[in-house]
Amino acid sequence: MGMVSEFKAFINRGNVLDLAVGVIIGAAFGKIVTALTDDFINPILSLATGGIDFSNKFVPIGTVPDGTAETLAGMKAAGVPVFAYGHFITEIINFLILAWIIFLIVRTANKVLKRTDDDATPADVLLLREIRDELKARPKV
Repeated sequence: MGMVSEFKAFINRGNVLDLAVGVIIGAAFGKIVTALTDDFINPILSLATGGIDFSNKFVPIGTVPDGTAETLAGMKAAGVPVFAYGHFITEIINFLILAWIIFLIVRTANKVLKRTDDDATPADVLLLREIRDELKARPKV
């Protein structure tokens, strides 16, 4: 079996395609969560904390050249190494939101699947239950 045919067999597996779809949807979903955090949650946190903008909180680690803008973008443009703890806080918030939403989706899916499994009892299982009940009802010999 050649390498090309092995590659085709690998790609044609259902798991690989499912994984690819999951990665693509996950990336798009991550962008939605980032927008939610940047455009809604961070402004609310800023309002609640008296105007603090977490995304622009940093500590310069190196020497800051004169005339460098006192913003994270300005420091990065000047090549100053910074500890961008505000960005880290924002990413933690993004992660927690994403994890919470995935938890809710999985929880809902599990409830729906469980309900579907309980409702759709196959006929052979029902027949086996009837046979079991009939055998229990018979007198012992």
